Order: sequence, then structure tokens, then C-alpha cells
Amino acid sequence: MLGRREIVDGKPGKYKWLTYKEVYDQVMKVGNSIRSCGYGEGVKCGIYGANSAEWIMSMQACNAHGLYCVPLYDTLGAGAIEFIICHAEVSIAFAEEKKIPELLKTFPNATKYLKTIVSFGKVTPEQKQEVENSGLEIYSWDEFLQVGQNQSFDLPIKKRSDICTIMYTSGTTGDPKGVLISNESIITLLAGVKRLLESVNEQLTEKDVYISYLPLAHIFDRVIEETFIWHGASIGFWRGDVKLLIEDVGELKPTIFCAVPRVLDRVYSGLTQKISSGGFLKKTLFNFAYSYKLNNMKKGLRHGEASPLLDKIVFDKVKQGLGGRVRLILSGAAPLSAHVEGYLRVVTCAHVLQGYGLTETCAGTFVSLPNEIEMLGTVGPPVPNVDVCLESVPEMGYDALASTPRGEICVKGKTLFAGYYKREDLTKEVLIDEWFHTGDIGEWQPNGSMKIIDRKKNIFKLSQGEYVAVENLENIYGQVSSIESIWVYGNSFEAFLVAVVNPSKQALEHWAQENGISMDFNSLCEDARAKSYIIEELSKIAKEKKLKGFEFIKAVHLDSIPFDMERDLITPTYKKKRPQLLKYYQNAIDNMYKSGSKPSA
Repeated sequence: MLGRREIVDGKPGKYKWLTYKEVYDQVMKVGNSIRSCGYGEGVKCGIYGANSAEWIMSMQACNAHGLYCVPLYDTLGAGAIEFIICHAEVSIAFAEEKKIPELLKTFPNATKYLKTIVSFGKVTPEQKQEVENSGLEIYSWDEFLQVGQNQSFDLPIKKRSDICTIMYTSGTTGDPKGVLISNESIITLLAGVKRLLESVNEQLTEKDVYISYLPLAHIFDRVIEETFIWHGASIGFWRGDVKLLIEDVGELKPTIFCAVPRVLDRVYSGLTQKISSGGFLKKTLFNFAYSYKLNNMKKGLRHGEASPLLDKIVFDKVKQGLGGRVRLILSGAAPLSAHVEGYLRVVTCAHVLQGYGLTETCAGTFVSLPNEIEMLGTVGPPVPNVDVCLESVPEMGYDALASTPRGEICVKGKTLFAGYYKREDLTKEVLIDEWFHTGDIGEWQPNGSMKIIDRKKNIFKLSQGEYVAVENLENIYGQVSSIESIWVYGNSFEAFLVAVVNPSKQALEHWAQENGISMDFNSLCEDARAKSYIIEELSKIAKEKKLKGFEFIKAVHLDSIPFDMERDLITPTYKKKRPQLLKYYQNAIDNMYKSGSKPSA
């Protein structure tokens, strides 16, 4: 069921496995220990750390005894762990050994709720001392398994409507929101996914193997792993280092690979680089094989029949790079560029399926279908068990009843969340007459698939799946004294933010004078040194305000003329007209993304 790589003499070896029976026995022990400590149904249990067998076992113990599993994760920014523990009122927390110090940083505020900590590994004497001084208990994993060993507890009867997890999602403004997900939501989604895979003849079996590296704290990975467990398949965990991921994949040889676009972009650029440096003959053969197979797929041939011979001669090496057995690659969390998706469909000899969903819809609401080449660049049709409609957004010019229907994507059905924890107000904003309003603008395709084309608010995702609330950032960056005005831009095909800045003439000229640069204001705005100076100033305030790495501005375009009404860039009340700004500065943006040093993934 669950495997991890053995480290022998500091070197990673083979995967070592726990069977379903062994995991079941451990889950029973964990459950008994949780109950022995006095925690039962409805108690909130935090889980903090990288994916591991212990993570899954702690989660399943919560499922068995009706506790709410509350994943704790630190990409929500400084203070998020403390916020979640206090907001969800977490009583017991399981944590990876190296995350224990982070957990202790939430003291003393969190100790109002938190009473028991369990490490997935060991506990140092100092940690034990610190925790006990605060009146809490802490156990190593092995110690905790013994706590309930002489007691046995009946498993409570659980209802469909019971909440099984509270998943906190990065609110675009303000605090993270706790999304309440019921047993029924997850089971309904799994049933839909099972039905979908069967209908395209790709059903899971116990021979399937999955590489677990996307965070279990997110719904996307959580439901995939539940699907595997339901089918008796195997889950192998990565070592936690993105540079070693492909090596782990090579050892595990998974049959299904889930990814976010950023990972697939890396695979794509790695492959194209290898091929272009492989000499004329290899390159020519590869390009021929690629065009030949793609054309056959466009004619409607299934990918296994499009060029079996070339698959063996040319594409097998690519296939071996992912372990040699991958049959499905599923991409989610942000849009995958159509060229990357198309390329991978040809060269990996696997189905590349793009999906779309939110924590509130229990992940996969749409997923594209295998062998449907015209679904490239879409997220496919809705999965079974959900209803979807578009709602017109007149203020943005989107009409759901036009010949090409466009509008806000709304979802209804049993997979929906039960509301935001302690935030009835926010729940009412997005759940209207049982329809969940996603805030994303979609366009129905004639073949029944959905294409995501816009976002209703000024919020977007970067390619690694992180949300950016742009107005909030502009307010922070607007405090820099050397700039008059700033428009921040990013999109979900890029991993970083860029900005168009109106610099302060006085400040920039003063800087130039100090640095012995003599040129007029317009020329300064085009000077690379001036751009670096502005980026430095923006980075200073970003650090000071503790912005996250992906919220830093990586490239700027300086415009000596302030945003004005003449060019239709602002409203009479000085609000930025974002679509117009994008159109006006499109060339500058393209250049910034081309030249902007790609931040390392």
C-alpha cells in the first residue's frame, strides 16, 4: 500500500513497502491512542509535514474515529499555522520530525487549544522539556503507538453528512478560509472519477502505482490518493526534493503521474533541451516522428495506434525517463499551456489530461478525456455527479446565452463543500441557491468541454498554483517613495510577477545624479540600471512586509508618462482599467517575460 525509499549508507535504495494489512493495523493503533488521550468524534486533529506513510495513517485514523482532519501547511505564509490551530481549535497535532520547531513557534497562543503533539519521528529532550513546561504532552511516533495498546474502542457510526476534513485555502484577501468537506463530498467525487476512468477504459487496478509528492494538505492530491487506496493500488512517497523527483520516479516506476504545470514545464524544457543538443540526425528523426504521430492523432487515431513503431524507436526513451510505465498524466491547480500539453501527449506515450476544480468543489470538477485531441487547451467536460452552468457577467461583456456561451462557472451537486468554517458571511457570498460561484470565467466548447478564459475578480493564479491578490500588492508596492504608480501583472502560464511602473521623476533623477549617470528622464526609464534600482526598491518593501517569494516583482517596465485617461488606462476616479492596460503594454509584458530571468522552480 505505502512505500518509501530506504536510505542505505546515505544512498537511496529500493522502495520498501507496508502492505494494506500492516497499514490497517497501525491505523488501528493510532486510533486507539488518540481515543486513549480522550479525543473522539468532532475533535480537530492537525497534520503537518511532507507527504509520508504516517501522514496517511494519521488521516485514516481520523476518518475511522470521526475526527476532523485539519492539514497544516506553511505556504499560506508566516503565522498561518498558528492561525489555523487557533481558528479550527486543533486539540491534537501530528507533525513531521523537522516541523516540530515550527509548531513550537505557535506557543503560547496555540496552547489555548493544542494539548497533544505527536512527531512522525523522534522527539529531542529539549523539545520534550519545552512542551511539558507549557502543560502539553508530546510523543514520538513509536511511543504514541503504545499509548492505547491495552485498550480498544469501537469505531463510531459515521454519517455521509459528517465533516471529515477542514482544508484551509489561501484567501485572496485576509485570512485563510477553512473549507468544510464532508464524507459524502469525497465519496461522490471518487465515484465520479471511477465512472469516468471506466468509461474511457482506464480503470484503476491494484497493479497501479502512484508517486506521492504533491502536498496532501491540498484537495487535489488527497482525493487522488483516496482513489488509489479505494482500488487497492500502491502509493510511493518522494524524498521531498524537487531536484530528485525524477530519480524517485525512475525507481518507483509509477503508472499514474499527477502534476502541476510548473513540473510539466520543467519536464518539457528538459526534453526539448536534450533533443536540440542531440546532433542533427537525432534531432531530424525526432522531429519527423513527432510530426508524423501528431498528424495521425489529429486524424482521430488513438495515441497507441498513431505510430507504434516510432513509439518503440524514438519515444521510448522519453517514456523511460518517467519510469517506463506511466499511462496517465493528470495536470491540475493552474492551466497547462496547450503546446506543452500537446507535446507531452505525443512524446510520453501517455494520456495527458488537464483538470479543473477548487477546494470548495472537492477538486476535479472537469477533466479532459483521453484520445480527444480537440480538447487540447481545455479542461474537458464536467465529471459525472456534478452539474455545471455558466452565469452571464454583463459588466465584463460575458453572455452565457450567446452563440459562444461565456460566463462565470457555477457548480452544483454533492461534491460541494459544506461552507466556510465560522464564516457564514463568506459562504453566503459564493453559495447562491445551491450553486457555487467559482469566480472563474469559462467558455463552453461545441464538444462539451470547458475552456477557462478569465477571472471575475482581480485575482489570478501563477503557474505553480498560488493565488495572487493584485490590488493588495499594488497597495504595498505603492508605498515605495521612488515610484508614482504601479500596475502589477501575472498570469497562470508564468511563475512570476512583472510590473509597469511610473517612476517619480525627482527620485529617479536624484538616483542618477548620485550614481554619475547623466541622461534625461525618458532615457533613464529605458536604462537597465534604473530598472534594477526600481526592482531593488520594490524588493526592499516586499521583504519588509514579509511578502511570499512569488509575490516579489521580478521585472519592470518604466513608463515616463503616468497612466492617464487619454490612453483609456484609468477611470475618472483613477481606478486601473486592467484589460486596457494589458492591451496597451502587451509588448512590454512579452519582453519582460522573455528577458526576465526565470526564477528557479
